Amino acid sequence: MSYKSDVNTTVTRNVSDFDAPTGNLYESLVVIAKRANQIGTEMKEELNSKLSEFNTSSDNLEEVFENREQIEISKYYERLPKPNLIAIQEFQTDKIYFRNPNKEEKA
Repeated sequence: MSYKSDVNTTVTRNVSDFDAPTGNLYESLVVIAKRANQIGTEMKEELNSKLSEFNTSSDNLEEVFENREQIEISKYYERLPKPNLIAIQEFQTDKIYFRNPNKEEKA
């Protein structure tokens, strides 16, 4: 998944914009939080799979060495936007599909 996007970290957001898609601010925040957890899990799994290539079978503490590629991969993931910022952007651009089963049963 491509995590690079035009996400700014220092943007003042209008809280009333969040409740428009769901009609409830708290419901919108739950949708954003759940999506942020999904993104964070995907990022962590991807990072762990890339770093697992560099694992060694020896457990000797004296044989610690630097692997330049491993450092570059780690730095790349540190520079990525945080999962909650990506989730907010996806929510505001209607890229998240969500539903509330409780509301569907009442209708």
